[in-house]
Amino acid sequence: MIYSSLRKLLFQMNPETAHDWTIRSLKMMQAAPVLRKMYHQVMSVYDPRLATTCWGLTFPNPVGLAAGFDKHANVYPALAALGFGFVEVGTLTPRPQPGNPAPRLFRLPEDQGLINRMGFNNHGVEEARQSFEHLPRPHIPIGINLGKNKDTPNERASDDYLTGLETLYPYGDYFVINISSPNTKGLRDLQHVDALRELTSAVLTKRNELADRTGRHRPVLLKIAPDLSPEELSEIVHTALHLGMDGIIATNTTLSREGLKSPHKGEAGGLSGKPLTHRSTELIRHIYSITQGQVPIIGVGGIFTGTDAYEKIRAGANLIQVYTGMIYRGPSIAKRINEELLQLLERDNFSSIQDAVGLDQK
Repeated sequence: MIYSSLRKLLFQMNPETAHDWTIRSLKMMQAAPVLRKMYHQVMSVYDPRLATTCWGLTFPNPVGLAAGFDKHANVYPALAALGFGFVEVGTLTPRPQPGNPAPRLFRLPEDQGLINRMGFNNHGVEEARQSFEHLPRPHIPIGINLGKNKDTPNERASDDYLTGLETLYPYGDYFVINISSPNTKGLRDLQHVDALRELTSAVLTKRNELADRTGRHRPVLLKIAPDLSPEELSEIVHTALHLGMDGIIATNTTLSREGLKSPHKGEAGGLSGKPLTHRSTELIRHIYSITQGQVPIIGVGGIFTGTDAYEKIRAGANLIQVYTGMIYRGPSIAKRINEELLQLLERDNFSSIQDAVGLDQK
């Protein structure tokens, strides 16, 4: 009820202005340990049935915040206090870049969606490294989403991902290779199998070197687009498995505009939110049919409720992430989804959320 009133005010603002205002508010909360602790106590759902273990990491609940919100890695402690089981920061590029010209973010309330063409606007990996060194470390896993700079040609893309990985390796609990954003020209071409094989081989070789050097093995995940054909998806997943990728995030935003009602439907960029719900779940189901649980899957796309999350988990997702849902449902979304997940577990007589993973295919 409180957020519904606040949302009316926020939705009167330019979307990017509203985001900046939210970030400033989170920084204020983050600077006050007492306030941060109070939020964590109110927003968190403590129940062992929600705990999930992947890659040797313990996630207190399966509801994470997707990359794209904390673009500069400077408010993740505040976000952790909102009850998320994990937070993914970025996308981060080696050098700072302003992103695409504004306007570049559009709400679609008629469709409960967003269109963005932000273009990996971020302050670069060096500033992110400084944030990690000085901000308090939350007691949840932190993922780092890596991208390439806009002016880096694809034939040298691996250089950018290696720079990001090496610079931030001490600070991430897992890393994501983002080659599926539609807002950097040519980026999705890196999903083609030959390019994918070359890029991921270089990244995994560097990860193994860093693991040997530091004694800490960090999982590397691949984030894929929802606009792949079944054949393309199968090729990518088989390639990722063969090369030893540790997991897959499904999915990024879509270029599809099918069924939209909003007057903003013609804007260029990636679409997220409710229009993506079914498509991302179907891709998760396809991926799980190939992997059969060999690697964890993080499900993203149109998750607003516990039922949305549960459908993706039953399709094969070990963890899920939200972003657009938080804009529409508010900062308590993780708590509400976790409470709804517990009700669904009780309904189906499951003792753990992990019992439901891939259930629809077993």
